[in-house]
Amino acid sequence: MNSVYDFEICDCHHHLWDLQANYYPWLTDTKRSRVCGEYEAIRNRNFLVEDFFKNRGDLKVTRFIHEEAVIDRSDPVRETRWLQSLADEPNSEGIPHGIVAHADFSAPDIEAVLDGHCSFANMRGIRQFVHEAYIDPENPEPCFLEEESWRERVGLCEKYNLVFDLQFYWQQLGDALKLVKLHPNLQFVLTHIGLPARQSDVGYMNGWRASMKQLGELPNLCVKLSGFGMFDREWTPASIGPLVLDTISFFDVDRCMFASNFPVDSLSGKSYALYWEDFYEVVKDFSDDEKRKLFSDNARRVYRV
Repeated sequence: MNSVYDFEICDCHHHLWDLQANYYPWLTDTKRSRVCGEYEAIRNRNFLVEDFFKNRGDLKVTRFIHEEAVIDRSDPVRETRWLQSLADEPNSEGIPHGIVAHADFSAPDIEAVLDGHCSFANMRGIRQFVHEAYIDPENPEPCFLEEESWRERVGLCEKYNLVFDLQFYWQQLGDALKLVKLHPNLQFVLTHIGLPARQSDVGYMNGWRASMKQLGELPNLCVKLSGFGMFDREWTPASIGPLVLDTISFFDVDRCMFASNFPVDSLSGKSYALYWEDFYEVVKDFSDDEKRKLFSDNARRVYRV
């Protein structure tokens, strides 16, 4: 396996959106502060299955996990319904094969929402943002992660056989550890390599590494090697190599998985194919078995696709 084109890929973090079919306030209304920084280039345009096919080119991306795209929070099941309709179309290749949706575990109707999501065959997980409280770490805001009752209710994912995708900054580590340890039989997935947002700040990155080392000790937590273009528009295999290799050393190769985070990560200007080529460059000296795990097998196991 001498190239990323030599084996199958499961892209376990990709977004689609249709601005005519659904309402995404962050893409059509006044711009908001986002973890990805300036994002004008991806606003006010659709990203559909056909756009993914064009981007994929000769890559063997045979499985696709859709991560919730911050649709109108008043009706999160609408996105799941729409995505399932895409997957059921004869020319979609089953995309998306797995769906990670939004649900608010502080809401009184949470089980009705989970019932709604789980009425669709490709439903696999939930993501509820908690990182937004620390987008400005100098002025943090309260968030659900700090609430014991919210942490307890996340355990409903186990009842519904759902993964919980966890997105937070390392400054929130203490409460994140409480959450993951509280539910040892629930599969958690840390998104975007733990949000290493300030890579030129040595102190900040030391905090990130210390956090990742502790997180790697949790057997029910996996991590997505993704989101690099959100924090460094000029990233290269050399610049992300230490982040990726450190993370793999903390979590081991069986609990790490590469993902594109497209179209958000297209803000870096790199093509979809170049993302995967650069990921391969970082781990080119790994065994074929390890590469299969990082690029496909781990994600397919976690999201059951």
